[in-house]
Amino acid sequence: MFRKLINTTDDLAITILRLVLGVVFFAHGAQKALGWFGGYGFSATMGFFTQKAHIPAAFAFLAICAEFLGGIGLILGLLGRVAAFGIVCNMVVAVAMVHWHFGFFANWSGNQKGEGIEYHLLALAVALAIMIKGSGALSVDRALSKS
Repeated sequence: MFRKLINTTDDLAITILRLVLGVVFFAHGAQKALGWFGGYGFSATMGFFTQKAHIPAAFAFLAICAEFLGGIGLILGLLGRVAAFGIVCNMVVAVAMVHWHFGFFANWSGNQKGEGIEYHLLALAVALAIMIKGSGALSVDRALSKS
C-alpha cells in the first residue's frame, strides 16, 4: 500500500506544479502556524477558526497542519499525494463555507466583500493532478519508489 502511495514518475510538469503549490501553501501555512509573512500565528488563527468561524478545534488544527506541513511535504515531494489531499480538503471547505458567496472572481479591485473561488479552483486542480500522478521528478517519493 505504501509503495502505491509514493509511486511516481520523473514527470517534470508535475514537479513544477508540486513545487509551486508547495511554496504557496507553505507560505499560507506559515502565516497561520508561525505568524510569518504578516500572519497572526497559531493561537490567533485557532481562535478565529473556533470562535468566529465556528470550526471545531480538531478540524481547525488539521487545516493549519494541511497548509503548513502539506506545503513542506509538497516542496520535498514527501508523501505528495497525502499533502495534496489535505490541500484539496482545505480548498473544498474554504469554497463551501466562505468563498462561494462572493462569486467566481478574486477581489482585485476591492469592490467585493470577499474573495471569489477562482484561486481555490486552481489550487484544487493542481492538487488533484498531484494526487493522480504523484510527486514527480526531484522528489523524496521518486527516490523511495525507485528502490
